[in-house]
Amino acid sequence: MKNYIIILLASVSLLSCKTQNAANAPLSTNAPVAETSAFFKEINKKPNFQQVKINSRVNVETGNFIPTLDATIYIENGQKVWMNMIAVFLNVGRGIATPDGIQGYEKWNKTYIESDFSYLNNLLNVNFIDFNSLQNLLIGKTFIPVNEKDFVLTKNAQGYTLTSAKNLKFENDGKVSEYAVQLDYANDFNLSKVNLKNVNFADNLEVSYSNWTTFESMNLPTNVKILIKGTKTSQIMLENTKFDSSKMETPYSVPNNYTKTEIR
Repeated sequence: MKNYIIILLASVSLLSCKTQNAANAPLSTNAPVAETSAFFKEINKKPNFQQVKINSRVNVETGNFIPTLDATIYIENGQKVWMNMIAVFLNVGRGIATPDGIQGYEKWNKTYIESDFSYLNNLLNVNFIDFNSLQNLLIGKTFIPVNEKDFVLTKNAQGYTLTSAKNLKFENDGKVSEYAVQLDYANDFNLSKVNLKNVNFADNLEVSYSNWTTFESMNLPTNVKILIKGTKTSQIMLENTKFDSSKMETPYSVPNNYTKTEIR
């Protein structure tokens, strides 16, 4: 997996005064929920914040050695996700995502990218990621389309489980993919795990959230793990250490003599 996954796939998770841990009770899903409208209304709420800055430690496992990275991540709600990455006190990359697409460069190989969201979709082995779903993925909100008619909701020991009643189909640039989907939520509606299995290929995306906390009236996860399974398996783990809601500058320009990487 290419190094740009480091630039654009770090989580925004906010740490504040109170941490909530998921219960350790065994998970059992045997009680269907009859009235589901309130649940779907809650999990589909749009994020309500202006901006947030996060200092995070990022560990990436791709089969190649990548040192632990210190990231500064800045999100302006609905407008941009900006990230700067440092390893051993040296800047190694920077990236920015907007509703129009993504840009990023990395200093190890002196290369850069400019792309729509097909690049991130290829990295995650999916085909539905756009800016809003990327932002929701990073802050622990439901990041796939969830319609009440397409899912079965059950109550369990740890909260709720949504299971797709039929395979979900996503079409992007003429490509149609089908997924079997399961989403787990705590009793307070915090998202704990999303699992998407491509029914036609050996591709699987699993995103787990833990140690939820309250920051400026928002519930957000402090730890995120992204597991990408295909012909190879890659994993991204994020530990966030400091958070700020003040506005900041987000400079981005590609250094001279860098080579553009073509998106395939």
